[in-house]
Formats: sequence, structure tokens, C-alpha cells
Amino acid sequence: MVATQLNSRPDLLRSDVGLVKVSTWDVGTPERQRQTVEAIRAAWSGREWPELGPLSYTVHVGEDGRTLLHYSQWAGDAVHQEFVRNESNGRGERNAEIDAAVPGIERLSLHSYELYRSGMREKAPEPGCVVIVDIVFDGPDRARQRDWVDTVFEALGTDPAPAPGGISAHLHVGVGGDRVLNYAEWESARAHVDALAAPGAGIGSRTPQWERVRTYPGLTGGGVRRYTPALSFGAGG
Repeated sequence: MVATQLNSRPDLLRSDVGLVKVSTWDVGTPERQRQTVEAIRAAWSGREWPELGPLSYTVHVGEDGRTLLHYSQWAGDAVHQEFVRNESNGRGERNAEIDAAVPGIERLSLHSYELYRSGMREKAPEPGCVVIVDIVFDGPDRARQRDWVDTVFEALGTDPAPAPGGISAHLHVGVGGDRVLNYAEWESARAHVDALAAPGAGIGSRTPQWERVRTYPGLTGGGVRRYTPALSFGAGG
């Protein structure tokens, strides 16, 4: 059976996750966003949960009115590879059903990550917004990935005036060695917008620690997007 929860976030700290897959779709319009979410709900809820499949699968709706972010947790890469190879688990049928309901979906990217470090504010309210921060380096270097994340946490821990609306930061390192993804939870989209507009260069005060984060050698690109969780799936009882 499939357990489906509306407007629910993944359990980012569950201990049995060895791999995280993050992908982005462009569906074009807010109406097609809604149609695609409903098509995903129908395709997954109408079938048995695959025996060798994801531990969880969450769909997020982009504030831009056109994108969807997919965040799935897996026991490890071997399980994911078997899920892709095994035609009996309904993967092809689900994709075909979704594409038939909403033709023309652009599948933009798919990356693999491992959760490296998390930090959360105590006694925080329920998040109202998920902010995805993508970081790209100029080449693979797993030690550099982790050192940059450690630098971020040093900056967070020494910030004299942290943004009031931030709730959590979950830093993932790409298995290819050249990417980092922050799945950050905020009280609201407005809180994140206000934090970006505050004095400084993005989130964080004007401190030497944050300057090291922003000018870290090898950073070549990235992006920031805001989302709202729409659906979360897992094995049901």
C-alpha cells in the first residue's frame, strides 16, 4: 500500500537513508503545476508501493509557477539502480500515466546526493517554505565539498544576527563531488525574501566567516529557488 500525505515534507533526518535523488521538472504554468501534482498523486496512489523502491518521495511546487522539485530518499544506490532496471515495479507505467495526463513535461535535471550535515533552530514553528540552494564547483573534490559545508556551519554558528525566519539547513553533498544542495526550511517565503534584502550579500551578516563562504575557491555557479511541499509518499501499513 501507499501512504500519501498532502503538504508534507520528507523526514530529512531518518537514519536509513543512504542516497537522495533530487530532480526538477518544468511544466510551464501554475495550472499545469496543479495538473501534474494530481497526475503524480493518482499514478502513485493507484499502485502498490514497490518492494525495492524509494523510502520516501516528495513533490514540491515552485514559487515560479512552472517548476516541480522531486526529493526522494533511498537506502542506497544499488536499490535505486535495481528500481530503474526492474520493469515490474510500475515505474514505466507511472511515468506514462503522468505524461499522458500532462503532455510536454520537461525533465530538466537529476542529481544524486548524500546528506552531510543538518542544523535546526530550537522551538521553531512549522516551516511555510522550502528554499533550495544549489552550489556548483569547478570540478569533483569530495574533501572540498565537506570543507565548504563546514565553513557554512561555522558562519551560521558565529553570526551575531541570524535571519529570524530561518528554521533549518540540511546540507547535501553530491556523489559526483562537484555539487552541494541545501534543503533549507523557513517560516515563510516572505521571511526568506526579507532576509535576502537585509544588509549584506545574501543570507548572513557581514562577517569574515560568511565572506569565506561566499568567496570560497572553486565556486562556479548555483541558484536559489523557493518551493512549497505538495505531496509526500511512502510505504503504507
